[in-house]
Amino acid sequence: MLVSGRSVLLTAALTLAAGSAAAQSQFEKYQKMVAEGSPVELFELVGEGLWKKPQGPKNASLEQCDLGLGAGVLQGAYARLPRYFRDVDRVMDLETRMLHCMMTLQGRSLEEATKRLFGNADKPSEMEYLSAYVAGQSRGHAMAPGQSHPREQAAYELGRKLYFYRTGLWDFSCASCHGEEGKRIRMSELPVLYKPEAARPLIATWPAYRVSNSTFKTMQWRINNCFRQMRTPEPVFGSEVVNAMNMFLTVTAQGEPYRGPGTKR
Repeated sequence: MLVSGRSVLLTAALTLAAGSAAAQSQFEKYQKMVAEGSPVELFELVGEGLWKKPQGPKNASLEQCDLGLGAGVLQGAYARLPRYFRDVDRVMDLETRMLHCMMTLQGRSLEEATKRLFGNADKPSEMEYLSAYVAGQSRGHAMAPGQSHPREQAAYELGRKLYFYRTGLWDFSCASCHGEEGKRIRMSELPVLYKPEAARPLIATWPAYRVSNSTFKTMQWRINNCFRQMRTPEPVFGSEVVNAMNMFLTVTAQGEPYRGPGTKR
């Protein structure tokens, strides 16, 4: 399958270089083939073990973590994030909320819980495994982030402003790459993410396994990496900036059935 997949990808690259409209069709064929052999289920299985594993000074698991639908309720919870949490009086996405549960339920310090947030092909991080497991419990549920609370509305507005805000050494914004139809980087099309029809299929498949570097990536990593590529200081993990960007993108994609964790190039 790997050899065949590489052949399809090479064909798509050559077709794209020739300027043919068939390139996108070839690339979509490649994406389908690699998705069929994706190891996402393995990440979910390890994540389930970590979710149920007692850790920290309190020797507790995360099984009573409240992701918005009640303590320990996972079915459909990811699809309802980001959302406002009254116990902390702020909007949180999945990773921010799990970090909160690590600290409150397990008694782990912020330093210990965040010492290794983003892993690599040889050693994925705990947060990546957990994200795969929790997100997988929302398959088939419509994306429906919180929008009724004033703080949720404020987070959306902040995320929308940040999307178009130009900053950094290159004076880039998110819209510099994701603001016009027809843009691409190498083989990857750059969707116009402030448009629902473009945001829905993308947001509904994150977090995701990246074939190009054999790693599982979370949504916070994706947002942080965009800031890095814009030559802008990366946001602090779980910051209001990341949660606001996540809120804006997810609200834009609302209504789409969740199909992740996905498989990306």
